[in-house]
Amino acid sequence: MEKVDVGIETLLARGKQLEHPACESGEESGAATLARDWLKIRDREGRESKLIANAVQLEFERRRRQQNIVVKARQMGMTTWVAGRFFLKTITAPGVLTVQVAHTREAAQSIFRVVQRFWECLPEEFRKGPLKRSRANVGQMVFPELDSEFRVLTASDENAGRGLTVQNMHLSEVSRWPGDAAATLAGLRAALVPGGELVLESTPYGAHGCFYEEWQEAEMKGVVRHFFPWWKEKAYVANPVTDLREDEVELVQQHGLTSAQIGFRRGLEASYRGLRAQEFAESAEECFLTSGNCCFDIDALEARLREVTEPAEVRKRGRLQLFLPVQPDKAYIVAVDPAGGGSEGDYAAVQVIERASGAQCAELQQRLRPQELTRAAVALAVEYSTPGRPALLVIERNNHGHGVLAHLQGNEPYGNVYGSDDVPGWLTTCSSKPAIVSNMDALLVEEPGLFRSRRLLEECRTFVTHPNGRLGAANGAHDDCVMAMASWRWRSRWRCGRSCRPAAGGGSGQVERLNTDVHRWYRSRQISYLKI
Repeated sequence: MEKVDVGIETLLARGKQLEHPACESGEESGAATLARDWLKIRDREGRESKLIANAVQLEFERRRRQQNIVVKARQMGMTTWVAGRFFLKTITAPGVLTVQVAHTREAAQSIFRVVQRFWECLPEEFRKGPLKRSRANVGQMVFPELDSEFRVLTASDENAGRGLTVQNMHLSEVSRWPGDAAATLAGLRAALVPGGELVLESTPYGAHGCFYEEWQEAEMKGVVRHFFPWWKEKAYVANPVTDLREDEVELVQQHGLTSAQIGFRRGLEASYRGLRAQEFAESAEECFLTSGNCCFDIDALEARLREVTEPAEVRKRGRLQLFLPVQPDKAYIVAVDPAGGGSEGDYAAVQVIERASGAQCAELQQRLRPQELTRAAVALAVEYSTPGRPALLVIERNNHGHGVLAHLQGNEPYGNVYGSDDVPGWLTTCSSKPAIVSNMDALLVEEPGLFRSRRLLEECRTFVTHPNGRLGAANGAHDDCVMAMASWRWRSRWRCGRSCRPAAGGGSGQVERLNTDVHRWYRSRQISYLKI
């Protein structure tokens, strides 16, 4: 690189070049020119080389605007490219704060090493002149002569972005952010100045969560969507194949893939199996549906979501939805998943199920405190009781369920309550949860017509296996309707419905007596109690 005048004025003049856009004729953008002249990276072979924009990076440059969201396959160079552009914007303008946010600490350190190399490979006149740093710890560079700064943060930091005024913001692998990703993103967005540049990018990770919602709502919010399938990267080739399958022929016809690219795709299938579409995306729609760790069959879910209709009746401003009315010759179960309530707490959920068929009849999802939930559940149980067949009220006794059961002992008595292990209510454990969820998944495939709530099916879509093996809602999602349906519905279908004697008043059979204070309390109030 030739020795140049590197005063502040020269830096500011070169900075204006960054705003020169790329054009469709193939002329590279000002950012691509400046990156090639000033920045160096470690390439795939481990060699230090100039940052020359590849096809994906050039396409992004042509289409980018102030707000951008990027869905991509792995190793497309987007994180490096955005880091390079934003580094150039930081060192060629006064008073600039650039923030990059990674999903893990290790990823943040990796990004910062890339940015560190950008600075280290600048000419000595830059590094000892106007771009001399006053601070260069892990994750932060400060350029006092420009009053500019570059930071790399992690999404796990609850205070990320708080108190900052940011001109350039790059949010990486948003689909894999921990905790409440939506809240973290909202806090970071609040730090971005009007007119600042924002880039959200990620590989897909299921049709749920903050990043998926941002992708779905992008056009409505004025955010430019960029999708880069794996074949945009020219290095993704392998031994050519000639015996093409039907799906491979379709890719060749639609996208002009070569036999060497099809060979690479087959290698992906062998290496990544079911995760190929997640890690090496081919379609902006299907990559979300076929990725993530959803516990339910995605194809069955999507098919049923396309079929479900509006509820027959809606009450409580949509919180209570009724699908099937009570029938005098039917028996019903009212399953309750309690929650703490409050405006910011989890939802409580109640599912009404026709006992013989397992058909979903009604669903309540609302933030209710235990006493309010008890009153609502009892009201539904009364509504779905038929002559000689009082609805069986089933309450999860984990956590806030104890409060609901306590209110049943006080102001909200009801005459047909399920119990197990010598106590009222049912208990979900880490060992029983996978089984009941698997049973629900199986029936979703076999008898999808039993599921009538769009809200429930969308919760199924976001019900995942977490990295620690725990089953539950994805970060930022809810699973109350799922658990109210799964935990009792499949236990009742496969266990109660076949082998248990029904509670008194429910037809034939009898109540099993319990030699406990719980039983004596129920007997004193003439409440039927079913023991398994």
